[in-house]
Amino acid sequence: MIRVLKPGLLTTVQDLGRPGYQRFGVVVGGALDAFAARVANLIVGNDDNAAVLELAQTGPELRFDREALIAWNGGDFGATFGGQPLPRDRAVRVAAGEIVNFGVARSGLRAWVAIAGGIDVPLVMGSRTTYRRAGLGGHQGRPLIGGDELKSFAPGERAGALLAALNAMGKRATAWTVRPETLGKPAPVGVVRAVRGPEWDWFGEDAQRDFFSADWQTTKEADRMGVRLQGPGLALVKPREMISAAVNTGVVQVPPSGHPIVLLPSRQSVGGYPRIAAVAGVDIGRFTQLRPGEKVRFEKIPLPVAQELWLARERDLNRVQLGLARVTG
Repeated sequence: MIRVLKPGLLTTVQDLGRPGYQRFGVVVGGALDAFAARVANLIVGNDDNAAVLELAQTGPELRFDREALIAWNGGDFGATFGGQPLPRDRAVRVAAGEIVNFGVARSGLRAWVAIAGGIDVPLVMGSRTTYRRAGLGGHQGRPLIGGDELKSFAPGERAGALLAALNAMGKRATAWTVRPETLGKPAPVGVVRAVRGPEWDWFGEDAQRDFFSADWQTTKEADRMGVRLQGPGLALVKPREMISAAVNTGVVQVPPSGHPIVLLPSRQSVGGYPRIAAVAGVDIGRFTQLRPGEKVRFEKIPLPVAQELWLARERDLNRVQLGLARVTG
């Protein structure tokens, strides 16, 4: 049992989302940085889609009633266990009765915590992810509050082997680490790669140039649905309206204000604003860590390059999986 002593600002149970129901208006949702959640699960021997905790801005304080193997990544929350720093990006053994505390994010905005076995909450439409606007999934369809108790499934064989090895060596954490941001071919800091969107040609030459040359500033208008950016107004060649069309994570919509919105996993299922671009899937996680006022620049790449970046990261992840399998037997 995992007891929530303090909930943090917005701590929710998330997995990789609830695909297949957008035609009914149900959002996919899931971890805002799905790749980071996958890596955290990999470290503790879980399946990719095991439910994790997602933290935002201020993390929770948790007490583990039983020994557990955990891993976390994302922003720097100054995490501690037993009064000592809790290592990031590696498997950590938490003793029975020990308290794990995640503080205020010192850099970044969000983090993901995987527990060997995965968090045990009911499946709703095939997913354990929390969709709080509809009260679906997760722990009672809402963020965690003080006094909540969470269960986890039994750890798998690899997690059991890791725990046994750490106990035998008298260590609390593995020497090896897996950092999501080092896999594949990361973009430079402050840069996200993007491809032209379906309505790219609706925008004038100035707007097309500015989109890929300007420094865009993130605003306070940001949540799990998307992030609004401040910068030069992006104008259409001529006034026109579009019929609402499907949107996906990473799509960049431009409302009449001219200030673009980058859609995140809890986005709506359809949208009626022109789609000037789409962020490459490998760079979506960057937007989950940007604080209001931070700047970002878009780098134009063709679709085949975006696809190759995705495949390169998946190949790296597969190599890590093979390497960990050998390390843990």
